[in-house]
Amino acid sequence: MNVARIALLLGGMALILAVANRDILRKRQTIAEGRLVLLEIQPVDPRSLMQGDYMALDYAERTMPREEVTAALPRSGTAIVALDPDGVARFVRVDDDAPLAAGEQRLRFKRPRDSGALQYGAEAFFFQEGDAAVYGDAKYGVLRVDDDGNSILVGLADASRNMLNR
Repeated sequence: MNVARIALLLGGMALILAVANRDILRKRQTIAEGRLVLLEIQPVDPRSLMQGDYMALDYAERTMPREEVTAALPRSGTAIVALDPDGVARFVRVDDDAPLAAGEQRLRFKRPRDSGALQYGAEAFFFQEGDAAVYGDAKYGVLRVDDDGNSILVGLADASRNMLNR
């Protein structure tokens, strides 16, 4: 009986590690191969005692559907955004499974109950304490997005679309 418990415990731990590593590999692949998408932001600079310095990312109106469209959306789904030549995204429509036009990209979203805005999976950017001045000129959230619309925030960019780095 004791050997069976240990085997079950080790099997469960191996399964958890396998699932976690698969997720890590997918995210690394998205960062390496995903399409570069810039979302215009309206930064807010809160500070959290528990989390350190970070910038909350409030996306500009051009990245959001009209309010009446947002209210009718499911809690999660996929939006279609059009990218200008510099990779800056503008909301076009909710994904209707139609083929994408040139310059369009799928982008997964969540719609929280307490907000009228969509969340694209990158609502805060964390940085080292004392680096707030470096990111104060942020105008864009820089994401890497895979073909399914899964995104990862990889940095912030200024108005000239240059990555802001310490």
